[in-house]
Amino acid sequence: MNRFNRALTGSASLVALSSESWHSYTQDELFRRLGTTEDGLTDDEARERLSQFGPNRIEEAKRRGPLRMFLEQFTNPMVVILLIAVAVSLVIFSIHGSHEEEAPIDAIVILAILMLNAVFGFVQEYKSEKALESLKELAAPRARVRRNGRWQEVDSADIVPGDLVAFESGDRIPADARLISAVGLSVDESAFTGESVPVGKSTEPIPTERPPLGDMVNMVFQSTIVTSGKGTALVTTTGMSTEFGRIATLVQETKKEMTPLQHDLADLGRRLGILVVCLSVLIFFTEVFIIVYQDWTESLFVAVALAVAAVPEGLPAVVTVTLAIGVQRMVKKNAVVRRLPSVETLGSVTIICSDKTGTITKNEMTVRQVYVNRTMYAVTGSGYNNAGAFYLTQEQHECEAITSGERVSSPSEDPHLARLFEICQLCNNAVLEPDSSVQGAWKLVGDPTEGALLVLAEKGGLARASAIGKHEQVTEIEFTSERKRMTSIVRTNTGVMLALTKGAPEALIPYSDRILEAGIERPMNAADKERLMAVSNGMAACAMRVLGFAYRRLDDYSSSMSPEEVERELVFVGLVGMMDPPRDEVYEAVRKCRRAGIRPIMITGDHELTAQAIAGRVGLADDNASVIGGSRIQSMTDEALKEAVHSTSVFARVAPEHKLRIVGALKARGHVVAMTGDGVNDAPAIKSADVGVAMGIRGADVTKESSDLVLLDDNFATIVAAIETGREVYANIRKFVRFLLSTNTGEVVFVFAMIILGLPIPLLPVQILWINLVTDGLPALALGVDPPERGIMDRPPRRPGQRILDAGMVKLIALGGFLGALITAAIFLGSIWSQVGYVPGITGPAMDWSLAASQPVVERARTNAFIALVIYQLAFIWNCRDEYNPVWKTHIRGSKHLIAAVLFSLSLSVSVVVFPPLQFALGTVALSAMEWLAIAALTSLGLLVPAYKVFGHHRGGTGVEQSDTD
Repeated sequence: MNRFNRALTGSASLVALSSESWHSYTQDELFRRLGTTEDGLTDDEARERLSQFGPNRIEEAKRRGPLRMFLEQFTNPMVVILLIAVAVSLVIFSIHGSHEEEAPIDAIVILAILMLNAVFGFVQEYKSEKALESLKELAAPRARVRRNGRWQEVDSADIVPGDLVAFESGDRIPADARLISAVGLSVDESAFTGESVPVGKSTEPIPTERPPLGDMVNMVFQSTIVTSGKGTALVTTTGMSTEFGRIATLVQETKKEMTPLQHDLADLGRRLGILVVCLSVLIFFTEVFIIVYQDWTESLFVAVALAVAAVPEGLPAVVTVTLAIGVQRMVKKNAVVRRLPSVETLGSVTIICSDKTGTITKNEMTVRQVYVNRTMYAVTGSGYNNAGAFYLTQEQHECEAITSGERVSSPSEDPHLARLFEICQLCNNAVLEPDSSVQGAWKLVGDPTEGALLVLAEKGGLARASAIGKHEQVTEIEFTSERKRMTSIVRTNTGVMLALTKGAPEALIPYSDRILEAGIERPMNAADKERLMAVSNGMAACAMRVLGFAYRRLDDYSSSMSPEEVERELVFVGLVGMMDPPRDEVYEAVRKCRRAGIRPIMITGDHELTAQAIAGRVGLADDNASVIGGSRIQSMTDEALKEAVHSTSVFARVAPEHKLRIVGALKARGHVVAMTGDGVNDAPAIKSADVGVAMGIRGADVTKESSDLVLLDDNFATIVAAIETGREVYANIRKFVRFLLSTNTGEVVFVFAMIILGLPIPLLPVQILWINLVTDGLPALALGVDPPERGIMDRPPRRPGQRILDAGMVKLIALGGFLGALITAAIFLGSIWSQVGYVPGITGPAMDWSLAASQPVVERARTNAFIALVIYQLAFIWNCRDEYNPVWKTHIRGSKHLIAAVLFSLSLSVSVVVFPPLQFALGTVALSAMEWLAIAALTSLGLLVPAYKVFGHHRGGTGVEQSDTD
């Protein structure tokens, strides 16, 4: 047993390691509990631990194989019904000769449709199974480790608990570790915590039992990036037991639920399945045991015809194509859809849970206010572009920095601002480089806070090259979390030594004994210090990060001087307030959301005060609105959290599992939830949400792969446009579902009634397929791109539990279907009567329809019924364009696609009756002019189905309760 196992008394497992309070131990305890020394592990110990704990990598969950994924496309109830119909048709074709010209056509056509749908669905699902591959790409490939008393580079996968690792600016942390040394160390943890500002690190123990991740300043976490300084740390956990691994586990365990549309279509499929089975069995037994002259294979053929009539074969394809068209519309609005059903789900969203950093804000620290010489300046501009100006403000403590209209033309000519700009440029390790991916943009290398200071000086008129040209860098006293200060020692061109210092006001003002005011250095008194702290606190209350600036002449400078000797008797220059500002368009986007009945919620890992201030600025919540922190969420029961989310719009200091719980609580209240974000910490909640929305520019790969929608411009406002498109798509889906189910209802009722009356099968399966796919399919697709209803974003989202088949739609389907069946039956029976002189079995003696002599009668009657259904359905479709008004109150000018589709479908259907080669394929015959006129006269009644006026249809989409959207 090695020293590590002895230290942990035999319980050395990754689970045990991850539960240890590593942040609370002294360094001696750390070395003892991890069984290592300052010389690191030996190679033998490292190999043993690698064998014991496994490699330091993210494990992949067991995935569905391609074959299983493809076969699952055939499990939909409607698909199963059609597969059975194919099988029966093939059986009949193999043993019965009377229908051998039609049966193979039925089977081939149905199979072709099913295969196309299966291939399309398989491709979409196969593309979406990549989230964990992105997690693996984020892991650091190599790391510096101390083993056998010397530093060496190893693969990060070979790192084990107890390894001593080293890192510096620009490195990616290879595993979770407790800091042993830290020199000016800051780490960007925004992917985990959501905080815009890099976290300054310390080596001191933290006695708190389980502080939030962002408060563990003596720990570093796998995949975070060192922005400045350097350090060493003892590895505490590796692989799936790291904080990064926990998120990977959450992503694996989070199952993607069905969208509302998928639920509706699955439910519709089940109901249709039950109906089809019952009707087919009823027809089969009726024909075999009651209509005793019918051959059993003929009865099977009739049952298949009924099944084909009942199933809207074109529905899955039309839904898929309509969603795909919605995808193309969204691409034009800078939104990429990764899961087709999410297009429709967007239209029913009632809650948007948004991350703060990089989503609501720009993730670019920007200086907003500067205070020097008893004067407050407002600074305009945003990001790392130096376009901006300085304005005098009327009030010192205004968060919005109200300007007097007086612009400062040359800020750098003011000696107080000039000195502050000088410190910003020279006491700074960040670099701004042109961003090759975006013309005119700049990319920061280094700390965002220091980047903001560089931009401030550039806006003020002091270029970095100019500042560096007049000063020589001598040395630097790096920032530490204990001192909260950083100092650069420079020599001017005239040989003067200067200490230029920046830091937290509370860590700088006490060490200043003079202040630069009115162009001179004068002694600083207690009143000055109180005033400066009041200004600092005012900025902080506005969610700004505040830095103080000071300098000192070092006439007696020596390289042996300690930081304490240098950073004293300073001359205080001024204060700077900076923040990660909200995106310009977010306020309007939030307003549009509220108008549309959608409630936005902010969920962030940042501090509560910052979250509250940003939420107030964008109109997401009142300035005094309550904020719930992660520690409070941790102590809440699921029921308590479910109540809390009802009235709370801002959540701060949250961990990934908290985000999951919040999304779950909202869904438990019946909401349809969209979750936006860009960090690794957002991935589990994004996958859990009904619609996961990732940022395309700043978003982590794992977040994009877990999402349903990716915003190419990282613009919160884009999601509003996507929601509008989603609503349009859903409205159009309702249009063609009304149409297809109405027409199929008419077919089923007509076929069923004629068979019960003892008449021959009124439509062949191939004729029904033609109607369902050719006649109905193209116009249904045209409905999918029909112009949207006006004011679609001025009403609440539909109720989360509302089915696509609501009461109003069922009434229209019933009315349209039964009227179509009645008209078609009248034409079918009239055709038989006109040929025979009576209707066999009804107004006269029965007839053996299997005799060859009766076939011409049957073929002409079928042709009449076939073309009657075609024309009726193409007339009826105009009733499906508007959910609330009859056909005579709607305009058709914008429906050019529908007009073209109706004319094209009508032409094709007429051609199979007129042209002999096509007559043979579909079993039709030529009709007389009188037959065409009679059919046209009766079927035109399809235009006169004002269902919603007749039945008083009401608007179904009334959204969630008002209190949940306020």
